[in-house]
Formats: sequence, structure tokens, C-alpha cells
Amino acid sequence: MQNAELAGLKAYMADNPGAVIEDVARERKVTPRAVLEALPESMVRIGAGEFAAAMQDIAEWGEVTLIVHTDDAIFEFTGAIPKGEVGRGYFNLMQPKGLHGHLRHERCSSIAFVERPFMGKVSAFIAFINLDGGIMFKVFVGRDEARALRGDQLARFHALADRLAPQAG
Repeated sequence: MQNAELAGLKAYMADNPGAVIEDVARERKVTPRAVLEALPESMVRIGAGEFAAAMQDIAEWGEVTLIVHTDDAIFEFTGAIPKGEVGRGYFNLMQPKGLHGHLRHERCSSIAFVERPFMGKVSAFIAFINLDGGIMFKVFVGRDEARALRGDQLARFHALADRLAPQAG
């Protein structure tokens, strides 16, 4: 990406931090990772792709929302993320019903921890970023009855970010 393009993207994201990451990426012909990196530094931390460690931690959070956003659909699952284990080349989500499946964990190059405004509320999510700069899926911190971020999960989110994407300085 050219310096002018990067500066333009950073300016756009500073003015529109709640923009849909995938839409901005498509419109500007960049990767979703580039859009995440263009967010103000106070809103995003990106660390190594320690997929299994992140997923095992998230499995202890309780009810969250997992979103898979493709060009053709946005799938949302709200519930507890099951524990998983690595086997036969996949990270296997270990439950027979609800959310289950086989994830190509080795394609996860990095993990982004994002806190930003979205639709008039503060949101916090973890984006699992693949080798191509795309977002494999996002896991959002849950909300309580008053639609505020759950404090216990936000604390876990920050602790995981500190472990996997420590702040410079």
C-alpha cells in the first residue's frame, strides 16, 4: 500500500472507527488486516496467532457472539464457545451440538484485540486473522441485560490481550 493510500485509510478509520471492517476492505481494495491496522492505536492491538491458547481461554468466558463475515453472508452464533483440541491438522471444537466444527488453526497468522465504538455503543472483539490478511472470524465480548459489555469478559479480554499482544513500551 502506498504511503498516501495508508494515510488516507488511517484518516478514514480515525473519522469512522465503527465502520464495518470487511466493507472498508472491499471498498478500498485492501485486506481486513490493513483496515484493523489503520484503526487508531488506542483501539487495536495485534499479536501472534496463538490460536489454540486464545480459543481455550475464550471457551471459559461463557456466552459470547462469534461472527463469520463473508462476501455472501454474515453468520452469528451466540453462546458458549466449546473447548477444542488440535488433531489431524485442525483445531476441533469438541461438542456434538451447537457450535462445533474443524478450524484450520495453522492459517491463523495473528490475533487482533479491538475496542471501538460501533452503532453507538462500545464494542470489544477478537479477530482471528489468516495468512492472507482476511478475518477468519471474530469473537465479541458479551453484553449484560442493560446491553453493556460484561465486565468479567472484558477483564478476560484485556488479560488475553496483555498475554498475546502486549503493548509496546
